[in-house]
Amino acid sequence: MSIKIDKDKCIACGKCLEVCPGNLIYKNEEGKSYIKYEKDCWGCTACLKECPVNAIHYFLGEDIGGKGAYLFVKQKKEDLNWHIIDKEGKETLITTNRKESNKY
Repeated sequence: MSIKIDKDKCIACGKCLEVCPGNLIYKNEEGKSYIKYEKDCWGCTACLKECPVNAIHYFLGEDIGGKGAYLFVKQKKEDLNWHIIDKEGKETLITTNRKESNKY
């Protein structure tokens, strides 16, 4: 499990650093985020949910059935839109409501 941070999209807000439970995300000399050891990522997706510009993608490897796809999250009011892009570029969208998801 691993995340990828697109340094060109990163706006150096630092929100991902604040929420990473493993303290795995750092800032470079420009203030932009990066993950030093991608293999150490726990896969919690906290950083994806906090990134306001979708600069963080989560790699869905073969070992977890993702077949090389990646995922990113866009927040729209109380909904989280989980975008899954497969190797061929096909997109699947899963929407969850932040308030309703913790109801049970």
